[in-house]
Amino acid sequence: MKKIVLKLIGIIIMLVILLQLTGVISVASNLSDVEKKIDEKEEELDGIQEEKSDAMNEVANLTAQITDYQNQIDDLDAQINELNNKISEAEKKVQETQEEYDKNKKLAEERLVVMQEEGETSYLDFILSSGSITDVLSKFYLASELAEADTELLDSLDEEKQKVENAKIELENSKKELDTSKASKQSIAVQLKESKTQKDAKVAQLSEEEKQTQAELDQFEADKREIQAELARIAREEEEQRKNNGGMVNNVPVVSAPSASGYIFPVAGLSKANISNKNYPSYAGHTGVDINRNVHGKTIVAVKDGTVTRSKAYISNGKYYSYGECIVINHHDGTATLYAHGSPGSRLVSTGQTVKQGQAIMTVGTTGNSTGEHLHFEVLVGGRPVNPLPYLP
Repeated sequence: MKKIVLKLIGIIIMLVILLQLTGVISVASNLSDVEKKIDEKEEELDGIQEEKSDAMNEVANLTAQITDYQNQIDDLDAQINELNNKISEAEKKVQETQEEYDKNKKLAEERLVVMQEEGETSYLDFILSSGSITDVLSKFYLASELAEADTELLDSLDEEKQKVENAKIELENSKKELDTSKASKQSIAVQLKESKTQKDAKVAQLSEEEKQTQAELDQFEADKREIQAELARIAREEEEQRKNNGGMVNNVPVVSAPSASGYIFPVAGLSKANISNKNYPSYAGHTGVDINRNVHGKTIVAVKDGTVTRSKAYISNGKYYSYGECIVINHHDGTATLYAHGSPGSRLVSTGQTVKQGQAIMTVGTTGNSTGEHLHFEVLVGGRPVNPLPYLP
């Protein structure tokens, strides 16, 4: 009897152990599935993007469209300004060339009058009238110089006349190009106005909470445009410097291709594997990539030597907004980089400071328009954001 009881107890213990093991395996399996789903969701939403209503997504698309139109208008404004300067220079050139031509033409006419007054007197008669060999040589030399001067004067007149004609043609072409640019700007301005009207209508349909969110996003967009305008101005100035410095600024050549950028990864110890979504843009208006895996407490570094053009905490009434803790670096090679949403008070560099590649500039955080710890990283060329991924190792 005792043996039967012991066997039953043993069987019960074995069943309990098996059930516990099955539960552990099941939990482990479930955890694995959960982690997989989390990764998939991160891929889908870029790790930080909030779910939005259809109306909010439509507003976001219209905002991106408006930004595109505004960028086109900014580019056309820069082109129009450049053409106006070119036209002013061309008009000055035409005037100066015309004055030079008129002056030399007058000299040629005066010379012809003198020759006519001398009648049929030739250079030979002029020389034979000399009283001595020294006088002959002097008059011969003078006659040769006069003949050469006449020839050069006539040739110069022909060249200057052609220069005047070329300057006038260049001026007319610039004026036509200016008219085309102005017409393009006017057309895009009409489309911009229509998009803004559509956006206002969509925003009016949003809930009060969504309107508040949209206001924050609009501020974010305004801050973005301010940075881009500043970098575009710097890019134009440096382009002028390159024309006079063998194509370089601060002894740095222009990056010919993303692969030639020489960047390092912007978060120390991490790589592209720490970017959950490698699509660009991952959603409308997102002008960078988000490094958001295993980033807690990680150090953000300068991807290349450069000068800090902006080091700022976007904060109002004690609350972070927009880019939060933000740093922008100009690399003097035609590119600039932006680092955003750093942890509170972690910026280590200031505006105007020179930084070296790999230098610590901030710590990863989630300040401003952010919903999770990550580094928002942008690459800008000529003040315009481009896909950062090809620039990163």
